[in-house]
Amino acid sequence: MHTGRRYTPLEFFRWSLKDTLWLLVIATIPTVLYKLGFYFIALPWQPIAILGTALAFIVGFKNNASYGRIWEARQIYGGIINDSRSFAYTLRDTLGGDQPELLKKMFYRHFAWLTALRFQLREPRSWENMQRHSNQDFLKGRYRIPERESRLEDELNNYLPEDELHYILSKKNRATQLIALQSEALAILKKEGTLNDFQWVTLQNSITKFTDGQGKAERIKNFPYPRNFASVTTYLLFIFIVLLPFGLLKEYSKLGDGTFLEGYTIWFNIFLSAVVAWAFHILDTIGESAVNPFEGSANDIPITQISRTIEIDMRDMLDEKALPEPVLPKNNIVL
Repeated sequence: MHTGRRYTPLEFFRWSLKDTLWLLVIATIPTVLYKLGFYFIALPWQPIAILGTALAFIVGFKNNASYGRIWEARQIYGGIINDSRSFAYTLRDTLGGDQPELLKKMFYRHFAWLTALRFQLREPRSWENMQRHSNQDFLKGRYRIPERESRLEDELNNYLPEDELHYILSKKNRATQLIALQSEALAILKKEGTLNDFQWVTLQNSITKFTDGQGKAERIKNFPYPRNFASVTTYLLFIFIVLLPFGLLKEYSKLGDGTFLEGYTIWFNIFLSAVVAWAFHILDTIGESAVNPFEGSANDIPITQISRTIEIDMRDMLDEKALPEPVLPKNNIVL
């Protein structure tokens, strides 16, 4: 997540530099050919304008869908924050005086669940965009993805006893099994009489909400923006970018007729065609970069920071003194 007021022009320039150079090359080739006398390559601008109008609607639809996915992901983790706090103080008020060690064990198991979930959500998918050269270049030296710099086993070792750690690591969906252990522990407390019916139902509802939040996050992670929409946008954008400079050749060629610029305004086609193409391309790229809110891009939901915030709040409920440091932005970016 970017925490500054805006991306700087330099950041945008560096992020889109290679693509911008290609756009300039695409605009330069037909311009030079036209100047050399290949006038037949000029195309009427009207069909290209119609294509650009259709493309604008498609790109707008894609960006709206991308924003919807990232906003839904933020709502999911907002729910996890609130549900975690409710679960924590309800559990503390139920067990705190009689079984403080069990309370701490269940709190730490919840930290393990948050950790396992964020590691699972950061796993790469074939349709995600972090492998793009522009995103990789932007990542270098600017921010880091914590889940790529540590191992899940080491992180869980901070929260789980050895027997639970080995058990969880033997499972495929570690987050799900950690929630199952919490549910099992509550069932045992209910059978022992430590929890009355109302307390058990309340805590079990929290477990259900965690499961629901995890499932919603996994749905966004594992179901991409439909590939048919993404593909048609890419193809139409490519056609538009290639045809655009051909459609503006005649317009820029006659722009300087009767003035001292006559014969020279054709060169404006290179820069201005590239600018129009860049606008469409960058809007599409922004939508594509935001469509997967857990992949580790600069625009992602800060699930590491949120998980640390929950951990700090719950440790504070245990009256622990050595609280972990909050996750802070680096270069205005926090994950």
